[in-house]
Amino acid sequence: MNSELRFEGGNAASLTLKPSPRARTMRLRVDSRTGAVVLSYPTRVSQRRAIEWARSQRSWIEAQLAKLPEPAPLLAGGKVPLGGIPHLIDWQVGRRRSVSVEDQRILIGGPAETLQSRLLRWLKQHALQILAQETQAFAAKAGVRVSRVAVGDPLSRWGSCSSTGAIRYSWRLILAPEWVRQATVAHEVAHRIHMNHGPQFHALVQELLGVDPKPARLWLKREGATIQRIGRL
Repeated sequence: MNSELRFEGGNAASLTLKPSPRARTMRLRVDSRTGAVVLSYPTRVSQRRAIEWARSQRSWIEAQLAKLPEPAPLLAGGKVPLGGIPHLIDWQVGRRRSVSVEDQRILIGGPAETLQSRLLRWLKQHALQILAQETQAFAAKAGVRVSRVAVGDPLSRWGSCSSTGAIRYSWRLILAPEWVRQATVAHEVAHRIHMNHGPQFHALVQELLGVDPKPARLWLKREGATIQRIGRL
């Protein structure tokens, strides 16, 4: 639920209210991926009191907003990373609508007003194709079966593996360097054997990947907010 209270700081945002019967105290956070300012508070606290408390924290909130990466819409002449390598969005009105990649350029035509939505659709399809191939390759190496591979646009995780053998990824992994993406794939495939994060699980991830996966995790922690801001509608 959004309130009328707004904050500036380079990235403007309104306050999102989240009353919760399980909350014990009021808690503010600025989501580094979406730029949302979220206030969680106990249901026993009135909405008015919660908003006033958030208002008193304006300096801290706006300082956090100022630190966020700038939003990066997908525009003609802009750049988007594929595999961590910047690619120019090369749009021409007379070109075919279908997307192709050539010499670190993403070639696209069609109406300018639908460029972002069409390019996002292509990026998700491209991500699914590559992630499905890499998942099956790691699954074969691990000697396991993956029942389904899908992509979405979650805010809280880069991948997930269910007990049924289905694996789901953030399509935004296609924007990260290949070694980061593949470390995430190895991580999820390893969950087909160990549905936990114990020592045996981490040893299997490293065995499947062939290198220490820790640098990939650190890259996502450091750069994840930036790629989460790309093309957000």
